[in-house]
Amino acid sequence: MHHPIAQLFDGHEDIEAEIDRREAQSVARTADVDAHHPRRLTLTVAEIITETASTRTFRVRAADGGPLPPFLAGQYVGVFADGTSRPYAMASSPARLDHYDLTVRRVATGRISNHLIDTLAVGDGLTTTGPMGTFHHNPLFHGEDVVFLAGGSGVVPAMSMIRDIVDRGLPRRLHLIYGSRRADDIIFRDELDAIAAEHPGIRVDHVVLEPDPSVPGPTGLLTAETIEALAGPPAGRMVYVCGPQALYPYALEQLTRLGHPRRRIRFEANGAPAHPEAQPHWPDGIDPAEEVTVTAGGTSFRTPRNRPLLDALEDHGIRPEAACRSGECGLCVVRVVKGEVHTAEEARLRLSDGPFGYTHSCVAYPLTDAEIDA
Repeated sequence: MHHPIAQLFDGHEDIEAEIDRREAQSVARTADVDAHHPRRLTLTVAEIITETASTRTFRVRAADGGPLPPFLAGQYVGVFADGTSRPYAMASSPARLDHYDLTVRRVATGRISNHLIDTLAVGDGLTTTGPMGTFHHNPLFHGEDVVFLAGGSGVVPAMSMIRDIVDRGLPRRLHLIYGSRRADDIIFRDELDAIAAEHPGIRVDHVVLEPDPSVPGPTGLLTAETIEALAGPPAGRMVYVCGPQALYPYALEQLTRLGHPRRRIRFEANGAPAHPEAQPHWPDGIDPAEEVTVTAGGTSFRTPRNRPLLDALEDHGIRPEAACRSGECGLCVVRVVKGEVHTAEEARLRLSDGPFGYTHSCVAYPLTDAEIDA
């Protein structure tokens, strides 16, 4: 309803009509944005594929049967389960939006990987975030000739990138060097080998730690010598790295030995640091296992210093929005009202966050008793 005073001005009818038009456009744009970037997705497990003894792919479809939101190869969704969430990359091709393939490898101490593998069945519902993440190919900055170093389940985003190249007929060249502990640990082995045999722009080399006659080629770790022998000098190419946390500093060391610049290496965010006390800015003399008191949402509880603040909050029923759990997306930001926290190197804070007490709770660790506005 327009204000009567508007009628005192010449041309008020045109102005009111323009306001109505813009409001209608805004509603339409919001609906379009929500369709492409939803906060939540309600999915149904349509199929469960056994990849290896420890790995399952959950093929999920929209509960309403419609198409899923678009994504870029290498992105992930946050999966909500058992009172918390974990990010899982899509292994499927962005060219096929009738389903997402979420490939989950069992981690011995993994709360959600074990929960999903042991309990999820065909027909079950699953709630996730919409697609997100920055670990994807950008042709303007990354070029069309890339190397991908993967370890274990770190092959999942590489699989999506490779399927994308095949489905869309992209001119991109991708050389996957995939490290596994044993031959029977290799995820997607048959499909990867078949694609590499049929598509000259895609090359796949397997490197197993434990030698096996069924896997010809180099064995051991992804050393500088192995990388150079397989891919040649990486100079000029973008190198993607995805795998367990231990792979990242190791891969950086090996690539640095080859003279490859850090700006030409992309690491996928992969969880909070297991040992925050090992980071240079962890204060001297602070016992990481000692408990402190955290107060948030009217609740106070004790938690060890080396437990991520987000995990501690969730343990006590306080659940900030979260997705990457690696310090990247910033959805889990909280404000430290009192006390001191250690914010890990992984956090991508804004320049204004520190001065105003904001931190990413997924990679923040309480050093003292603290009050949190979550």
